[in-house]
Amino acid sequence: MAAETPVDVSRLRSEIRIKYSEVAERPDAEHHFHTGRKALDHLGYDPETLAPLPADAVDAFAGVAHVFGFGLPAKGENVVDIGSGSGTDALIAAHAVGDTGGVIGVDMNDAMLQRAQGAAADAGLDNVEFRSGVAEELPVPGEWADVVISNGVLNLVPDKLAAYQEIFRVTRPGGRLQVSDICVDHAVPDEAKQDVDLWTA
Repeated sequence: MAAETPVDVSRLRSEIRIKYSEVAERPDAEHHFHTGRKALDHLGYDPETLAPLPADAVDAFAGVAHVFGFGLPAKGENVVDIGSGSGTDALIAAHAVGDTGGVIGVDMNDAMLQRAQGAAADAGLDNVEFRSGVAEELPVPGEWADVVISNGVLNLVPDKLAAYQEIFRVTRPGGRLQVSDICVDHAVPDEAKQDVDLWTA
């Protein structure tokens, strides 16, 4: 059962789509967060890990931290990437899990999905696919994932309970969650929660 959210979810998702379409279509433009290789270098991603990735994935990266700071997935594991964006983290995971593993990237932004799908094709990776969807309704079978990752996306989800219920549903018993995100250490006022501009700033 979805929790009541204080923000207009349709408007919020629309604004998020607009902002991240801009990143997908104009990754070199000025954005209110770091993007691309500069962001990846700043966050500590290993250049050797990034070397085999196509520019389409790397150039439009928009994460907040190094989601694999906890370690890469193992050979043969299945990985779900929530809010996969241009596909950078999903493609890193695809290389790590190899032919016996699989990766599903989920994103609600068509421009990012196209960029990620193109990057996967350019990389010759057939163990990764990108699906349209939202964190609260993941298009992934139950107990499929050994690892669920998400980089800077769950903070943009208004119904976090529903998102974590979906994570629990798609993760096999004994699986794990690796999240990099923005957190607060005090309650956010209701007035701020209703401001879409603050959600996407």
